[in-house]
Amino acid sequence: MTDNKQIIESGKAILGIEFGSTRIKGVLIDPQYNPIASGSYTWENQLVDGLWTYSIDEIWHGLQECYKDLNANVQKEYGVQIKSLASIGLSAMMHGYMAFDKNQNILVPFRTWRNTNTGKAAAELSKLFNFNIPLRWSISHLYQVILDGEKHIGKIDFLTTLAGYVHWQLTGKKVLGVGDASGMIPVDPNTKSYNADMVAKFDQLISDKNLGWKLLDILPTVLSAGQNAGCLTTEGAKKLDPSGTLQAGIPLCPPEGDAGTGMVATNAVRPRTGNVSAGTSSFSMIVLEKDLKKPHEVIDIVTTPDGSPVAMVHCNNCTSDINAWVGLFKEYQELLGVKTDTNTLYATLYRNALEGDADCGGIMSYNYVSGEPVTGFADGRPLFMRSANDKFNLANFIRSLIYGAVGVLKIGNDILFKEEQIKVDRITGHGGLFTTKGVGQRFLAAALNSPISVMETAGEGGAWGIAILASYLVNNTSNLSLADFLDKEVFAGNAGTSLDPIPEEVEGFNSYIENYKAGLAVEKAAVENKK
Repeated sequence: MTDNKQIIESGKAILGIEFGSTRIKGVLIDPQYNPIASGSYTWENQLVDGLWTYSIDEIWHGLQECYKDLNANVQKEYGVQIKSLASIGLSAMMHGYMAFDKNQNILVPFRTWRNTNTGKAAAELSKLFNFNIPLRWSISHLYQVILDGEKHIGKIDFLTTLAGYVHWQLTGKKVLGVGDASGMIPVDPNTKSYNADMVAKFDQLISDKNLGWKLLDILPTVLSAGQNAGCLTTEGAKKLDPSGTLQAGIPLCPPEGDAGTGMVATNAVRPRTGNVSAGTSSFSMIVLEKDLKKPHEVIDIVTTPDGSPVAMVHCNNCTSDINAWVGLFKEYQELLGVKTDTNTLYATLYRNALEGDADCGGIMSYNYVSGEPVTGFADGRPLFMRSANDKFNLANFIRSLIYGAVGVLKIGNDILFKEEQIKVDRITGHGGLFTTKGVGQRFLAAALNSPISVMETAGEGGAWGIAILASYLVNNTSNLSLADFLDKEVFAGNAGTSLDPIPEEVEGFNSYIENYKAGLAVEKAAVENKK
């Protein structure tokens, strides 16, 4: 504690903040990469005029409350306040649409990754580029507003992501980490910047619109991990810490997306490594050693924070439906007057799921709180389904919820592993699904038919990952590559705890997923008849 107090007082601590879908989290680390304090703020997206958004006011309120909570925890634990830091890193959920005019006013409410109204734009751009362009990417949103003739398009002066926006306001720099930038428009792994051919094709595509700007005029400058991305300005310091205690001048690393910070947090930036993030949404990232044979609609090509190509399978839904069901069980317990900690309830139900049948006894769960592009759904409806002869018990029920949370992920990864014959040496899991040891990890191993590792630090998630990138900016005195820095400095041989797939469970999950695919017709009917 004395050492940590001195680290904080001397301004040697490093701060990482990540804007997740349901929580903004800040993690303070020491020069040896250990978390020494944290803070958080819970928030929720809002459905406004049919589109998912977070307001600008809520973004800043959430950031300030997260930092305030972190500072309060530092004071409580160490008896000091944060006055300066060695470096800061910001990350956020990737993609989406934040367009600003020349006076820095947002032109339409922030449109998040969750929106699926960009189908026409994404399809046309995928054909034009001969490259899969997902619905949630910034270029899809941009082209869709052009197709729709929205009034603001001629006023666009700057287009960025949530991480890029907050970083810009704190530093005055219109920059973006290459991983997050690769979710705006494809990045060329050789130049580590936007793909020049695709930029030219897009400019030609919209040339008759006479908008007064070309694509590169409005996009942030791309930076790789380790490059200086500016310093905290006096105005930025007050935006982060309205109390005025935090000093200006602190260097910031390039702002990144949550995919990139997940790769860092799981030491998965080297080719033939991968990770799975499983929380409100889920995605898998496999760092490629060769190009895919062809584009696939359900596989996105993004990059690591240092610009290496990555095959990403992104699923809009993961644990939200599980959370809703656990909430129901908690409500039932409260009716009975039984007081149980929520974490204990999750752990108990998860562990009981291990007693279920390998195929969940035939029962099916669809966690589609929102649309799910991988399976072709622009809208969703959570659905639980069973037949009279299925083995309906608590263990199979919870097991089916967990299987359902990673079912779409399996569908996408089956293309990578079976059709593209991609090889991977290690996949590491992180996120809420893995909180109960040995359960989500074991079921994901069955789904992907691959060993899955989980690290103790993975629970810190992306906020810890972006703090590591902030440390890489100021502490990489040996000029190591990011992969070597993680291997030698941060993880130092720690590969986490690995679980191999159990053959019977692999077979059971394969059976489950075939029934799952057949049942998509029922989900489709449920969505089409949704009020």
